[in-house]
Amino acid sequence: MDARSDKNAIPLAVDLDGTLIATDLLWEGLFILLKKNPLYIFLVPFWLAAGPARLKQAIADRIDIDPASLPYREALLQRLRTDHVDGRKIVLATGTPRKFAETIAAHLGIFDYVLATDGPHNMTSGRKRDALIAAYGDGGFDYAGNSRHDLKVFEAARDAIVVAPDRHAKRWQAAHSAEMVPAPKRTLKTFVKMLRMHQWLKNSLIAVPMVLSHEYFNANMIWQCMLAFVSFSAVASAIYILNDFFDLALDRKHPTKRNRPFASGALSIPFGLGAMAGLLAIGIAAGLLLPIEFLGVLAGYIVVTTAYSLSFKRMLLVDVLTLAGLYTVRVLAGAAATGVEVSFWLLAFSIFFFLSLALVKRYVELRTTAIPVGERIAGRGYRTEDQDIVAQAGMASAFSSALVLALYMDSAAVRELYPHPWLVWPLAPIVLYLTMRVWILARRDEMNDDPVVFIIRDWRSQIIVAIGAALLVAGGW
Repeated sequence: MDARSDKNAIPLAVDLDGTLIATDLLWEGLFILLKKNPLYIFLVPFWLAAGPARLKQAIADRIDIDPASLPYREALLQRLRTDHVDGRKIVLATGTPRKFAETIAAHLGIFDYVLATDGPHNMTSGRKRDALIAAYGDGGFDYAGNSRHDLKVFEAARDAIVVAPDRHAKRWQAAHSAEMVPAPKRTLKTFVKMLRMHQWLKNSLIAVPMVLSHEYFNANMIWQCMLAFVSFSAVASAIYILNDFFDLALDRKHPTKRNRPFASGALSIPFGLGAMAGLLAIGIAAGLLLPIEFLGVLAGYIVVTTAYSLSFKRMLLVDVLTLAGLYTVRVLAGAAATGVEVSFWLLAFSIFFFLSLALVKRYVELRTTAIPVGERIAGRGYRTEDQDIVAQAGMASAFSSALVLALYMDSAAVRELYPHPWLVWPLAPIVLYLTMRVWILARRDEMNDDPVVFIIRDWRSQIIVAIGAALLVAGGW
């Protein structure tokens, strides 16, 4: 009897990448490997030249994955669990290396057999089809898959379940009226989260040199600041995407970061790589319309932020000093774009002020992350017992920024720039109010993990900042 006509329960073979999980372990494994040691990037072309199976095996030999943190497709997983309880044979049939596949199978406990990539044999497409036919016969199994690599397996299966399909699998599903399990719909919010557009607010620091030089109505400088803003925002979004790739495992263990598009599987890593390339192109194109000095600052920003993603963020104190420096780099970018000279006073104030806010970020993480004494926060260089010293250093930096500002108010530069210097004196207590309020709210657990964005969004802080801006304008009028 033809197995295709058998209506009794038969084995269900399930693909892994993109089907059972909303991600691809080859891409994830590659970024885990590069995070472990960026120099592996030079070996990847040689592994790939030996074939996809060699690349997969080389990565699997050097890293481990956490099966509990992966973004499973819950609707499909629940169906598999029900079938398993009912006695149906469930097979994990995947091109993923056997090491990863068996780790996931052991974690889920619902698979009777694992068919995976072994050594030089890449278990995809025709090879997967042939292996399933050899085991269960032509049409002797059902199959759940998602991509063009699964089309040959769909043809050999009794019934196909097309899960979150790519365009090839979707076209096949429509032509064969096969069952489909659609992926969650992407919304505009998904792409906004990917870009982290709220973080673009930080790039308003680019306008600081222009504002402090009293060039409020200089159309050319305003245009230059706008180009610099676009350039930095595009590049920053590209680096945020890269940072998300390196932090996938950590983000999935975080109460809110696990909802980020790549951690949750709402967007694929290849899509993110394409978005990165487009954003970098936009950033560089905008930068080319500005003085060469701006491109130098932009290049430095790219290098430092990439180093931060790969290494610096895990180093005690180096991480917060880097963050403070990156905020200051935005000020330098504004100066390079407009040709305005940056004073020592502004740079000194910027370093201390943003160091305080960077320390707030770490303080909030220490207070909101439940870890035993003596252990570090995942991906950071800090322990629970560091809370007090982090808070003390943050408050000291806040007062240092106010002190630098107060000394600046009594300098010859202020008397030269401002006809009414006494009007700008309240800026020192304004800075103290902003930073001390942030620290108090952090101590009350009422602060999110990005105090700069908090200050920009908080209506009380907005009023105080507006008062300060008004005083600056009035003092220089």
